Amino acid sequence: MDFGTQRGTMLSKRSHHVRPGILTRLMRNRDFFYSVVWNLLLITAGSCIFAVSLKSLATPQQFVPGGVFGFASLIYYKTGWLDTGTLNLLLNIPIFLFGYFKISKRFVLYSLYATVLTSVLFSLTNFTIPIHNQLYAAVAAGALSGFGAGIVLRSVGSNGGMDIVSIHLMQKYNIGVGKTSFAYNLVLYLITATYMNPDVVVASIIMVFITSATVEYTLSLFNQRKVVFIISQDAEAISNRIMKELHRGATILKGYGAYTRTERNVLMSVINNIQLKKLEEIVFTTDPNALFIVENTFSVIGTGFGQRKRY
Repeated sequence: MDFGTQRGTMLSKRSHHVRPGILTRLMRNRDFFYSVVWNLLLITAGSCIFAVSLKSLATPQQFVPGGVFGFASLIYYKTGWLDTGTLNLLLNIPIFLFGYFKISKRFVLYSLYATVLTSVLFSLTNFTIPIHNQLYAAVAAGALSGFGAGIVLRSVGSNGGMDIVSIHLMQKYNIGVGKTSFAYNLVLYLITATYMNPDVVVASIIMVFITSATVEYTLSLFNQRKVVFIISQDAEAISNRIMKELHRGATILKGYGAYTRTERNVLMSVINNIQLKKLEEIVFTTDPNALFIVENTFSVIGTGFGQRKRY
């Protein structure tokens, strides 16, 4: 083999070994890029809804929205010092330091972006939604701000403030984000009741209750699935149709009838809401005597469904 041929062969072998590594890095960079863009889009959209709903609905009624933002609003209402957006940023500084050490640097950076954006948008919003009834305004503000906060929490960031504390408690003790926020806000409003009109305080509590419920609903909205148990003599045929027609997996469990004293196959499958009626059709066209049991799930994580969130 001459020198040129040998050199070409060596380069070919080297490129054969290097190329997979380069492709892997490119794929990782692409996934990282999409992840950053997606998280920024979620945070931007959620922060816009959150800030505009508070400024246009809650502030004209002097509602205290809860959380650190609510505490900042209370200070502003009573003292007129600075503005709510600036106060919110200042009060969040120690909480961001807590999040940096207890959760992650990435989480804090995303949350900082959300907090700054919310404060800026809140200050720039100069219109009000003409809802004059306090109860209606509380319901509308709670639903919209909860939806916005929930969208932000679907990312790997938060709106700052109590969201950071809530996520830490959720990770460590599995306490719901909305529950932690509502407990804090309840204490805040007990203090607020000594300074503000009772009607405003009650309306603010209603608003925050709706906010908390909407946050919880928004967080579970995109990850809810149905767990279906099917007891049938034709479990094998049904499972084959599930895999072929719904492109979902299934698990066949061994059961034992308490009354009949006979072994039965129990088929378990996890599907989304849209596929439920199709699955029902598959089951009863295969076995009209089957038993079909459907249960709601709060969260499904794994292959084919959601991925575990890493902050």
